Amino acid sequence: MSSVWLRPDRPRRTAPLTRERIVRAALTLLDEEGAEGLTMRRLAQRLAVTATALYWHVETKDDVLDLAVDELFGEVPLPPATDDWRADVRTLIRSWRSTMLAHPWAPALIGRPLIGPNVLARTEFLQSALVRGGLRTHTVAVMTRLLANYVIGAALTETTWRRTTDPTMRAETRRRMESYPTLHATGHLDETRWPDDDLFDHGLTAILATVG
Repeated sequence: MSSVWLRPDRPRRTAPLTRERIVRAALTLLDEEGAEGLTMRRLAQRLAVTATALYWHVETKDDVLDLAVDELFGEVPLPPATDDWRADVRTLIRSWRSTMLAHPWAPALIGRPLIGPNVLARTEFLQSALVRGGLRTHTVAVMTRLLANYVIGAALTETTWRRTTDPTMRAETRRRMESYPTLHATGHLDETRWPDDDLFDHGLTAILATVG
């Protein structure tokens, strides 16, 4: 089945139901219930429309998820380009992580085909910054994937771990590390020693330092 982004648009119907309304309602439902809580039936109920009306605008749940992911990327600010390409990349990647952390359902879905206009605009910004840094062709592709995998993986790990709100379990996890001397010494899974923001920023700096 083709992507929603590769199919021609259907003629737009008048309000009350539009694709924009569907996407906003889907984002709200995803924030409340996660991806597993999003169904076409529940989305139609949230919009107070029939399933038939909903299916005129989106053919499948996958369509809704693709549209929602791209809408989420629209929340990632596009910073102005500066003379410091590393700073530009850092600003974009930090904002990307912050946006995913604000929508904990998102990191697990970013592996979907990302060809919506908001995604492509931000990927264009990222790659143009890398080109300004002197990278070319294959190296740009490699660095793009490296940065994307890094931020998605970090956000996925953080959102999953943050669901573990039980302080007893967190304390027991830290005690378990005492049986592994290297893990204990490096503070593995111990947010009291290494805040997520600190680890993420140092990792991003390490990646960017490999260039040039």
